[in-house]
Amino acid sequence: MLRFDHVIRDPVHRDIPLTTEELRVLDTAEIQRLRSVRQLGAAHLVYPGAQHTRFEHSVGTAHLALRMAESANGVRDTRGASFGGYDPQEIRVIRIAALVHDCTHLPFGHNIEDQVGLLPRHDLPERFAGLMNDGTELGRVLRDLGIREEVLAILSPEVAPGGPPPAHWTALVSGTIDADMLDYLARDAHFTGLRLDYDPRVLRMFRVDRRAQQLFADLGSRGYLKESVLSEIIRCLEARYYFSERVYNHHAKIAAELLVAKAVEAAFEEGALDLEGIQRSTDAGLLDTLENLSLKDAERRALLSTCLAALRSRQLPKRAAVFPVYANEDLQADLLEKYHGADRSAERRVAEAALSEAASRAAGKEVPVFVYCPAPAMQLKQAKVLVQWPGEEGLAPLSQFSDRVPRLADLEQSYKRMWKFFVFALTNSPLVLEAVAEACADVFPGAVNLLRQGSRAPAQGPA
Repeated sequence: MLRFDHVIRDPVHRDIPLTTEELRVLDTAEIQRLRSVRQLGAAHLVYPGAQHTRFEHSVGTAHLALRMAESANGVRDTRGASFGGYDPQEIRVIRIAALVHDCTHLPFGHNIEDQVGLLPRHDLPERFAGLMNDGTELGRVLRDLGIREEVLAILSPEVAPGGPPPAHWTALVSGTIDADMLDYLARDAHFTGLRLDYDPRVLRMFRVDRRAQQLFADLGSRGYLKESVLSEIIRCLEARYYFSERVYNHHAKIAAELLVAKAVEAAFEEGALDLEGIQRSTDAGLLDTLENLSLKDAERRALLSTCLAALRSRQLPKRAAVFPVYANEDLQADLLEKYHGADRSAERRVAEAALSEAASRAAGKEVPVFVYCPAPAMQLKQAKVLVQWPGEEGLAPLSQFSDRVPRLADLEQSYKRMWKFFVFALTNSPLVLEAVAEACADVFPGAVNLLRQGSRAPAQGPA
């Protein structure tokens, strides 16, 4: 049995017990850095209470992983040989993997990596390996505890030296509906003040299939569909969607983080900043680093100064054009190919220069304009949670039953339609924004701008 000698008081889950080993892991420099990396990036500029960090989220994830494991063990101990579970050593490793699962996150990382595409994703195997080798305090502690390879295997099972761990280990930390998601949904709701929570009973719905070694939700009861279990899972998925809509993809949050991304891009292009430097940074540390750079190129230097000054004063760029996928389905692939990713900076600059020229003519002074083309992968991956559907043989992803669950089908369509291509201008003038919108018709021919006065989009918007 694990011995919990320490307790952390958490505003979301209340008392969270920790072992002495876990405290050693938390006290490493790489995990302490997460105290100064906000969970929601620049969302505090929209929701002032969203100051929570990846550190407490990591602790909460470990806590919920234990609760899910204990629930699965309870089913194993009372319902027979077809169910598996977790022994104390497995829980020891899984909880520590949960504590360190966010160690590779960068300041404002989701925007810089996933949405703008300036850097590779934080969860690539080489990123974890780079932070868990003998050159880091975290790596040395994990080595001394004798679990480094197992932790790496949970976080990057596809490249584990000894082969991937049992699937139900990974599923607790980085699965579909997992301890990670259940913590950040509850935590984000608490700190944004949004009433979009789920019922904690969902933690008790998961089982381990002994033969397949898979974590799953059992939707059956005496041969019938247990509607209450299905409903709780759908409620989690709905909460995740609404947070995506109202917080993670809020236009003001995107505008603020776009300023950071543009500043980082300028520094990257001149070789004044690299991934290793950002990996060691906190939110404030990255902004301080950018503030103190002396770029040689005058255009990049001006862009860097403009972005940082706007961010400091919360003078965020305003939307001049919004091209959602549901109004521009035929153009999405072309927009992505031309404007998304680090290797498309030249194309973005050409479009931004043309739009900025139109804005500057209308304003009588220079007005920066920014193109924002996010990644297309806005799928509801949580719908892939494995379930045992009554009357069906074996386990299957919940998404396989979307024809039987109308709410799930609606959510899947809504996620696909959440993608939007934005054009922002650093101005408060409606006349200047209208001038940019007019110029967009030439720069992005055929694209339907929903903000343009008199524009008409197809009636079918997001559900």
